[in-house]
Amino acid sequence: MGAGGVILRFFNLGLRVLQFLDSAVILGIFSYYLAVLSRHNHHIETWIKAVEGLAGAATLYSLLGIIFTCCLGGVAFFAFLGVALDLCFVGAMVAIAILTRKGVSQCTGTVDTPLGSGNANDDTFSKGLTFGMTCKLEKVVFAVAIIGIFFFLVSILFQVLLARHHKREKRFGPSPTNNYTHGSRGAFWRRNKNSPDTVAGADTLPGHPTPHDVEMGAGPNNEKKWFGSWGRNKNTATNGAAPVQTGNGYGYGNSAYTGNI
Repeated sequence: MGAGGVILRFFNLGLRVLQFLDSAVILGIFSYYLAVLSRHNHHIETWIKAVEGLAGAATLYSLLGIIFTCCLGGVAFFAFLGVALDLCFVGAMVAIAILTRKGVSQCTGTVDTPLGSGNANDDTFSKGLTFGMTCKLEKVVFAVAIIGIFFFLVSILFQVLLARHHKREKRFGPSPTNNYTHGSRGAFWRRNKNSPDTVAGADTLPGHPTPHDVEMGAGPNNEKKWFGSWGRNKNTATNGAAPVQTGNGYGYGNSAYTGNI
């Protein structure tokens, strides 16, 4: 994998870790609320259960996303699945923010919290936990849910970029140009000037022979000699008399003419 792929996977992994921590904070706070209410046999509101369920699902998904990013990051199917689930959990975080919107109010005086209503300085069912502290914890959940929306939205972008990079890696694949290490297409300014493709005349096919080249053959010392029954050696007499053949036939190396009859 090229440097670009490593960077994309690193940032995507970092986002998954932040999503996990974000969801785990919400899950931990509302798990505490549920434990206190259940221990004192108080009625548990449906919206509290909904926040707990959404936060638990987001935590589990983020944990699986960390694993899949390390092992299968960029694979088209998992990238598409990740984009779809990220959109779903954007909606989940929006829902959590809406359900905990009371946490935006001031945590002084009489407050309304998941553990009931009361003066901010009074203890709730659990000794040492005041209504004011419960209100602040709900405020934390609201803020974390807003941040979670941003994390899941940005994760969609990185999923798309990682999938496109992975597709480009498969398209160009390992080759001699990248030393069989990864499929990233190198920048034009990084091309090896000593590669066979850039050496003048290297790995080029010979030119097409001309009729003259076919008609002529290469003799000793690269001298050209005629071939064929009509050809004559340069030693053939040209004084008008018929030459005498002393070899076994015509052609280069098989005939010689020594003089006149």
